[in-house]
Parts: sequence; C-alpha cells; structure tokens
Amino acid sequence: MESEANFSALPCIHESAPHGHGAVMTATVFSTLVYFLFLVLVQSTPMFSVSAGFWEEAERAKILVEKILKEIPVVHATTVSAEGLTLEPSNQETQLQMMMTSLGIPASPVLKPLSERFSVDMCTHRMWIGGQLHQRLLGVLSDRLSGLSDLTVDLRDLLTHITKMREGARPGAHLSDQDQTADLGLSSRLHSNYELQVAVHMTLTQLRSFCYDMIRSLREFATYRRSLATAR
Repeated sequence: MESEANFSALPCIHESAPHGHGAVMTATVFSTLVYFLFLVLVQSTPMFSVSAGFWEEAERAKILVEKILKEIPVVHATTVSAEGLTLEPSNQETQLQMMMTSLGIPASPVLKPLSERFSVDMCTHRMWIGGQLHQRLLGVLSDRLSGLSDLTVDLRDLLTHITKMREGARPGAHLSDQDQTADLGLSSRLHSNYELQVAVHMTLTQLRSFCYDMIRSLREFATYRRSLATAR
C-alpha cells in the first residue's frame, strides 16, 4: 500500500537527524506526519462511510450500555443467591463454563477493532446479534425468576439504537432483522434451581463482558468522528 511505503521511509529521516534540538524537531515532524497520514486513512477508508444520524445513535447507545453496566451488579445481587456465583473471578470458572455449554447458552459474538476487514457495518451487526441474544436469554430466564424485566427492557431499547446505527452504516440497504436466537431451548434444560441460578449468573456475566466490548467499540467510533471533524 502507498501509505505503508511512506511509513517505511520515515525512520531513515529520523536516524540521520542530529541529537539535541534537531532530534526533538525531527520527532515532532514525524508525529505530525503520522497524524496526518491517519487522517488521510480515516477519510479514504470505506469503513467510515456512515450517515450523519449514525453518530447521534452511537452516543445514545453508549449512554444506555453504561446504564446497563451499572444495573448488572444490582440485578445479580437480587437474583443470584447460590454460593460461589459472584461477578468476581473464582476457582469455579472452569466448571461454570462447562455448565454453560451443557445448558446450551450461546457465546457472545466477538467485537474486533475497526479495520478494512472489520467495518462499522460488521461491528454494528455483531452488536445487534449480541444484544438480541442476551435479550432473548433474559426473557427466557425472567419467566422462571423475577428481577430481570428492567434489564430486558433496557436491552430492547438498546437494540432500537443499534438498529438505527446499522441503518446509518448501510444507508439505503435492506437489513434482515430475523431473530437468530428464537429457538434457544434453554428453559427445557433448567431442571433444578441451581441450574437456573447458574444460567442467570452466566448470562449476566457474559452480558457484562459484551457491554465492555461494546463500550470500547463505541468509544472507537467517537474517536474516528473527532478525527473526521478535525480533518475538515
């Protein structure tokens, strides 16, 4: 790539510079060049092609994800009472992961840093899948246990914002909103109260981890937005 060729030439300039004040000036020039190359990349890469409304929805989604993160410890404390099931790391993690697999609780989709191979469109789509997954899981569990309904409502609202973000990432495109987690079959595998407790614990733990991933992605969106504004 042309930008990579420019980067490979820059260290040669730095090495030939004199020590002292000249070296400081060279470092400053180098940092400035890197910054402007980044701006060029931001402007030229297709993954940043989003509608104006995308950014507002991303900010609303971020606020709601932060709210959900604050709610999870409270919900966990009121719904999970089995010994050893805490949000803090424990020596039961391996056993709990095995139970999660046996109960058929799907894993969250992976959110990666934005790149040419992982665009805004792909990122928001995985956010939507993950949000839908946890909304569905909490919906099943709330039929067996009280205290989960408010979190389920917040996830529903979050999905509304993420759907609008997806529309902003693909203006004019048709989005398939088919429920990909409709047939979880989780309820039929919860044969004891302990299994129910484990299912709630693992769902909340996984949701918290997924929310942290979403926060990182949403902050990355905000960083690119500021870069675009600076470039203009």
